[in-house]
Amino acid sequence: MKALYRSSLLVLLSLAIFFTLIGAASRDPTPQLISFKNSLPNPTLLPNWLPNQNPCTFTRITCNQTHLTSIDLTSIPLSTDLTVVATYLLTLDHLQFISLKSTNLTGSVSLPPSHSKCASSLSAIDLSQNALSGSLSDMSFFSSCSNLQSLNLSNNLLQFDSARWKLNLRVADFSYNKISGPALIPWLLNPDLNHLALKGNKISGESDFSAAASLQYLDLSSNNFSVPIPSFGDCSSLQYLDLSANKYFGDIAHTLSACNRLLYLNVSSNQFSGPLPSLPSGSLQFVYLAANHFHGQIPSALADLCSTLVQLDLSSNNLTGLVPGAFGACASLESFDISSNLFGGALPMEVLMKMSSLKELAVAFNTFTGPLPETLSKLASLESLDLSSNNFTGPITATLCGDGESNLKELFLQNNRFTGFIPPSLSNCSNLVALDLSFNFLSGTIPASLGSLSKLRDLIIWLNQLHGEIPRELMYLNNLENLILDFNELTGNIPSGLVNCTKLNWISLSNNRLTGQIPPWIGKLSNLAILKLSNNSLSGRIPPELGDCTSLIWLDLNTNSLTGSIPPELFKQNPCNFTRVYGGKVQPTFNHNGSMIFLDISHNMLSGSIPKEIGAMYYLYVLNLGHNNVSGSIPQELGKMKNLNILDLSNNRLAGQIPESLTGLSLLTEINLSNNLLSGQIPESGQLDTLPVAGFQNNSGLCGVPLSLCGSDSLKDGSVVAIKKLIHVSGQGDREFTAEMETIGKIKHRNLVPLLGYCKVGEERLLVYEYMKYGSLEDVLHDQKKAGIRLNWAVRRKIAIGAARGLSFLHHNCNPHIIHRDMKSSNVLLDENLEARVSDFGMARHMSAMDTHLSVSTLAGTPGYVPPEYYQSFRCSTKGDVYSYGVVLLELLTGKRPTDSSDFGDNNLVGWVKQHAKMKISDIFDPELMKEDPNLEVELLQHLKVACSCLDDRPWRRPTMIQVMAMFKEIQAGSGIDSQSTITNEEDSFNAVEMVEMSIKEVPELSKH
Repeated sequence: MKALYRSSLLVLLSLAIFFTLIGAASRDPTPQLISFKNSLPNPTLLPNWLPNQNPCTFTRITCNQTHLTSIDLTSIPLSTDLTVVATYLLTLDHLQFISLKSTNLTGSVSLPPSHSKCASSLSAIDLSQNALSGSLSDMSFFSSCSNLQSLNLSNNLLQFDSARWKLNLRVADFSYNKISGPALIPWLLNPDLNHLALKGNKISGESDFSAAASLQYLDLSSNNFSVPIPSFGDCSSLQYLDLSANKYFGDIAHTLSACNRLLYLNVSSNQFSGPLPSLPSGSLQFVYLAANHFHGQIPSALADLCSTLVQLDLSSNNLTGLVPGAFGACASLESFDISSNLFGGALPMEVLMKMSSLKELAVAFNTFTGPLPETLSKLASLESLDLSSNNFTGPITATLCGDGESNLKELFLQNNRFTGFIPPSLSNCSNLVALDLSFNFLSGTIPASLGSLSKLRDLIIWLNQLHGEIPRELMYLNNLENLILDFNELTGNIPSGLVNCTKLNWISLSNNRLTGQIPPWIGKLSNLAILKLSNNSLSGRIPPELGDCTSLIWLDLNTNSLTGSIPPELFKQNPCNFTRVYGGKVQPTFNHNGSMIFLDISHNMLSGSIPKEIGAMYYLYVLNLGHNNVSGSIPQELGKMKNLNILDLSNNRLAGQIPESLTGLSLLTEINLSNNLLSGQIPESGQLDTLPVAGFQNNSGLCGVPLSLCGSDSLKDGSVVAIKKLIHVSGQGDREFTAEMETIGKIKHRNLVPLLGYCKVGEERLLVYEYMKYGSLEDVLHDQKKAGIRLNWAVRRKIAIGAARGLSFLHHNCNPHIIHRDMKSSNVLLDENLEARVSDFGMARHMSAMDTHLSVSTLAGTPGYVPPEYYQSFRCSTKGDVYSYGVVLLELLTGKRPTDSSDFGDNNLVGWVKQHAKMKISDIFDPELMKEDPNLEVELLQHLKVACSCLDDRPWRRPTMIQVMAMFKEIQAGSGIDSQSTITNEEDSFNAVEMVEMSIKEVPELSKH
């Protein structure tokens, strides 16, 4: 009892001393603090906020010797309304600072006029990262904070319409709201303002910052400014300026000439043009001029910044010439990026060697040539080296990593022309985190010594000519996250030691010659998100243990020799809070019904029925079980997969009726149930009623499918078709013709014109194709007036990518592979969305997957498109198709026909382009494209580079069509082109289509994130 009395006496004495010190005029803050706590949905979040206690002992509260001065409740999930905060906290006497950042705060910033006034002592308020709404114009409560100097309302939902009251702030951060129009900036400007951040809004219009003489920090990035660069007057105080991701233009040099204290300048991703500007020297440390339209050479005057410069980014412009020798004086420069320009020749090592502090060097997407310089190893401070997407040749130098003391963490050498072996001495780069050697001509085996790179996160060596087994030593890479070895000639089993690489989230071993079984231990990789093992010779069953991969969203096992039934365990419901392993938005939390979005186990020898458990895959976007021996009925549960976009169950032994539940799949855009034993009526309601009838063919008992397609240009269901009469078919018997047409009719791809049927009447043979609204590319491109449409560059780019994708499918995904033999613009048809569809591949010939050539008895192709080697031999190859595709791409770039005596005389389009490339290269491009946007030239040049690589006289130097697709993806990644608008134009749930339709060249970009 005495102890309790002493404890109570001490508390009362403490409170008495506290309130004596704060003076009689001050209110006791405790009741307001306790009232605030009790108003919360969960008061236990503030456990030691108790009555009759000294508030200076409360969690997150700070006092000086006499008063409560600061409250910091950052990241506590209070889940309350701003009105509650204003009532109980913002009115506390003597409070100077309060932070409610990221506390789930809601409500409007427009408080009632009758509300209590803000504490006059309050000088700084942070309400950022919440869900506050309303207009800043109605925020009159904050004007009662007479001493308020700093206000952070960033990352909310606020707007602004007009100025109705005034704030004289020194620090204002309203970034990432919904503010638009030009009115906000004049309202905020005052002579004392020194920090203004408005990033990530939709603000527009002209601004003048001359009146803000004290301004030190200004961030206007990621808005809608499309005006000349603003005036800053006497900007002698300005130290930080970020205008990036707008559409500013004008004279940077003149505007910033007085900003002699500037430390940080970012004007990336705007519309600035002309030569690189002169910048104020003396203080600048960080300069970012990327993604504009600057052209010409790097001026020597820019080297005047060398005494202070730490980072310089000139990437994604139209710069040419040499790096000035004066840049050798940039001894403090740590990061130098000249990627995505028009630089060529050898690397300027004599300049780079003098940059003794250089940590990051990026020269990707240029045309640098020659061997890898031996002297690169002498850049002792280098941590990141990006030489990707150039024309470097020869072997990867064995001395690149020095003698084992290298600081190199990132090495990007992809998409060059390196040959020879991967040097085992790369293991001397002991700090290496990311290694990308993809898209080269490397041979030999993967060095076992790479297993000693204990810090390695990304190992990416796909699309080379590597053979041998995957080294068992990779089991020691405990930090490995991404293993990408597709499109090589690797053999043997999947090494069991990879089970030790528990951080793996992407395994891609497709298109090799791997044998053996899929190991069950893969199910132990709890972080595995993507598993691609397609196009190998794997056998045995699909391990049920794969269902234990709780993060798996992408499973591709197609084109192997897998047997057994489809394991129901594969479709376990796995809650998954998953962040994408490649660049992009965060994948949503899938908290019910599974998380897989892509499943392809087609072209195997699977049997049994389709497990009804598959219906639990609510987020599945692609399901392909085609070309197996699956039997039984189609489960009614498939109708639960509401996000399904592509469904392929073709070429199996499925029987029974098509479930009515499939009519509820509202996102379905492609279905293929052909070549089964289905019967009954095709459901006529819902999405199935809108899909092509070809997806239901060759089911003898199915009603509603046209069984005879002969002699008509429209079907009974109203579908319009195109009928083609074969002119010359002699030498091919009925059996051979029928077999070929049956095979061709099974080939389905979004960029191929599908063969719907065929008809034989005596010697006459008719082919029935899906109708293409706009006809051929030849007609539309070369007679736009007659076609009634104009092809701008965005449409031409889409056509180029679509045609490449279709041809790539014929070369690499069909079994057997198909050589087109007559690729030309008249065989590229355009559907109602101007999407390219390659046609007449039915006239091609098949080849074994192991063959590279096909012998024919006559010269294949059309004049102007025929590769030079066809004139020397009657042997066709996929590389011949690549050449013909290059001519089509030239047509899109130039607007000219491949042969035209009025343009070329005795020459042709290819020769004309090669001749002009040595003179004024810009004259090559279609004048209509240059009128559309003169700034397109750099992108057109990048596509011209792709075309020229396809047109190499030496077939073995030409890329494959997969490599062509990857080059397009590289161009998009480097130029900021939205891949959604080019690689695909479908909308989807949860952006899953971005992964489903992406080119596999996304993979090397992993390393940079």
